[in-house]
Amino acid sequence: MKFSTAVATAASLLTSVSAHGGVDTYKVGSTTYQGWSPYNSASGQKSLQRQYSTYDPLVIKDLSTVNIRCNNAGALGTGVSGTLAAGDKLTAHWKQWTHRPASVLVYMAKCPGSCDSFDGAGKVWFKIDEQGLVSGTQNSGIWAGDAILDTLVWTSTIPASLAPGNYLMRHELIAVHQANNPQFYPECSQWIVTGSGSSSPSGDYLVSFPGAYKSSDPGIAFNIDSDAAKKATTYTVPGPAVWRGAGSSAPAPVA
Repeated sequence: MKFSTAVATAASLLTSVSAHGGVDTYKVGSTTYQGWSPYNSASGQKSLQRQYSTYDPLVIKDLSTVNIRCNNAGALGTGVSGTLAAGDKLTAHWKQWTHRPASVLVYMAKCPGSCDSFDGAGKVWFKIDEQGLVSGTQNSGIWAGDAILDTLVWTSTIPASLAPGNYLMRHELIAVHQANNPQFYPECSQWIVTGSGSSSPSGDYLVSFPGAYKSSDPGIAFNIDSDAAKKATTYTVPGPAVWRGAGSSAPAPVA
């Protein structure tokens, strides 16, 4: 093997190993939708998932940038949307994942028309699913990230009363394995929601990206190696309360 070829091969392997993770497919019933392939050429790619460039994380400094929204600088859709009904279960599959202490968060945002031309700006995002610390202590317990590491999948239920329309969906992992240095892994996809629902969240259920998280939030200003973390058995997942559909009680205001 020529030296240049060997170096290129080694570099490719190193990139694959050192990268952290990202959603690569979505499944609804028996239908699987292909996500974006960040390490392939963007030319000609068509996916319901918004373009992004790496499995590497965003960090605290990115909380104030548009990148925190969909792990890109505002890239729009490629003309592809998945279809699912209110009440359906959607399973996201990660290509790879490496961190056990992590939270899973799933958001949606209704598009004002076609999602192809909507970048997700504004106070339009609502959370439909979350899981952080499952059991045990913050320092040594079981986290939602354990499930992703072990199975590479996470299944969420779309609120049954959600009004039909065009929506963006944002899957995010927040890894907290490094003290006071959380890592954010968001990816967005676009969907056509069908059904007879008529409900939409409002008020404090709605947040914007950037804007939903602050560096001072308890789940972000977090030291998993602290004495407190070795005793605490609860963890506050960042962001608003989960909206579960019609009948959801009003959440406490996001500080």
